[in-house]
Amino acid sequence: MTTTTDGTQRAQRPQGRLNSAFSAISAFLISAFLISAFSICAPSAAPQSKTKTYVQTLASERLEGRLAGSNGERLAAEFIAGELKRIGARPLPGQRDYSLPFEFTAGTKDGGSRVMIGQETFSTETDVRALSFSDNGDVTGELVFAGYGIVVPGSQDFGYDSYATLDVKDKVVLVLRYFPEDAEQKTKAILARYADLRYKAMAARQRGAKAVLVVTGPRSPNAGETIPMSFDTALAGSGIVAASISGAVAKGIFDAIPGKTLQDAQQALDSANPHVAGFAIPNVTVTVHAMVQREKKTGNNVAAYLPATTAVAGVAKPWIALGAHYDHLGHGEAGNTLATKEDASKIHFGADDNASGSAAVLAAAATLATQPRHRNVLVAFWSGEELGLIGSGAFAAKPPIPLDAIAAYLNFDMVGRMQDNKLTIQATGTSPAWAKVIEQSNIAAGFDLLLQPDPYQPTDVATFNSSGVPSLTFFTGTHADYHKPSDTADKIDYEDLDRIVDFAAAIATRVGDLADAPQFTKVEQQTQPGGGRAGVRVFTGTIPDYSTEVKGLLLSGVIGGGPAEQAGLQKGDVIVEIAGQTIANIYDYTYALDVLKIGQPAKVVYVRNGQRRETTLTPAARK
Repeated sequence: MTTTTDGTQRAQRPQGRLNSAFSAISAFLISAFLISAFSICAPSAAPQSKTKTYVQTLASERLEGRLAGSNGERLAAEFIAGELKRIGARPLPGQRDYSLPFEFTAGTKDGGSRVMIGQETFSTETDVRALSFSDNGDVTGELVFAGYGIVVPGSQDFGYDSYATLDVKDKVVLVLRYFPEDAEQKTKAILARYADLRYKAMAARQRGAKAVLVVTGPRSPNAGETIPMSFDTALAGSGIVAASISGAVAKGIFDAIPGKTLQDAQQALDSANPHVAGFAIPNVTVTVHAMVQREKKTGNNVAAYLPATTAVAGVAKPWIALGAHYDHLGHGEAGNTLATKEDASKIHFGADDNASGSAAVLAAAATLATQPRHRNVLVAFWSGEELGLIGSGAFAAKPPIPLDAIAAYLNFDMVGRMQDNKLTIQATGTSPAWAKVIEQSNIAAGFDLLLQPDPYQPTDVATFNSSGVPSLTFFTGTHADYHKPSDTADKIDYEDLDRIVDFAAAIATRVGDLADAPQFTKVEQQTQPGGGRAGVRVFTGTIPDYSTEVKGLLLSGVIGGGPAEQAGLQKGDVIVEIAGQTIANIYDYTYALDVLKIGQPAKVVYVRNGQRRETTLTPAARK
């Protein structure tokens, strides 16, 4: 404070500080102007992805690959349910929550199998173990050694039949594991195809055997060891008691045969000379007790709906459905990993397959939740797809909403790895309405589309097609990380995945706005007529049902215009015999296809509504 000339005191004006403040304010205003001007000229920051958080969560280490029935699947289902609740989706009518559980066979273990030879009993798993597909039961019979137990169908133009000179009816058959060790490479390639244990069991059963025992010969890999029980999701057994025995047990059998050893017998067979035959083992009676415990687990579909915002009374087919499978391979224990041996047990994250599809459904549902809706929107997430469309099959078998009330189903499977703006849409042949709807919706999206009419795809769209629902499935293509631990979230193209979401939401909206629901068209499978030739697999036009326990092959549908439809077969039929081959399960049916010849009629025995019927099916060539 200073003193003036009049003696009064007043505050000194802070001239320097004011000038500094003025300069600072001026600088701030100029900076603000420049920033504002720059913001107008510069591109805005990229908007947050609609799908990235979904994919990163579903493909995270915590969810451990989302194997059906696992804790990882449960955590994924809880996350999806939380997101459905957040966007305002409701549980389906009549349901308390978003979960739709289903039971399935998750694996097998031995429940105490044993083999008795004479007075000696073998019961430890190092000596005897049931094969995973064995029927349970007790069998006693005389023993026949049938070499490698391989039968190559005549359609392959290669003569090899381990049973050609043997009578095994009501006997217990002993066979070697694998195939002849010293055969030429070309011969090995043929024999290996028919060396599968299920095929060997079926061949023995078809010839009347009571049971089959398998031993790993002394000249083979894993010599003398019993066979581990494999992951097997089959709901039914193979129609025959089947077990593996150790080399020590087999030695005890061969000790009863003067002048013969298992090693000598295997060596004689290993050249693959078709004239080297098996033989009956006299004075040896075997009792086999097989006990397979099939592990049942519960998987969970997750489903909700967005109610229409206008009255649906009188609306034709008042539902639209969006769906994707959210399960994957866990740690590869289901057996369908494509990873190297070193990586096979690692977490298979499944970012593209199919966290990307699940994310697309969640994001599309979030978009549709903010818009007017003239039809109810079903939002579904399937489990068990990787095990054979089990989840969607369970939904279709006991639908919580009538399937004939669904105007259309949109499926998303592997939509996260787009290349060169190319998007594949499959099943476009299921309705004539699709061409216009897709064309109009793609005006804004601008994709280079590959449209494929065929709905018979290895994904959940097949379930809805077989139920007569017009369907589409979106797909950006396969890649080197498919079914490997390297399918990770950092490799997803989120910008294009978000574009697919907008495109699909536009399609759903257009379908929802249609006065008349899309008309379903049954797509005919294109096949090549003509006679059989080596290397061409036959085509029967059957669609198996993987989700129902039944003896035989239950059909979930038949392909339009295919041999099965022409033979009068239809959804719900159970094939129990074809071309003289009894069918206990889908594996038997697959093997029986090798007996069929293109263009040659074959008798089919099937059960419809409890009645046994017959028809004739003429196989075509698979295109």
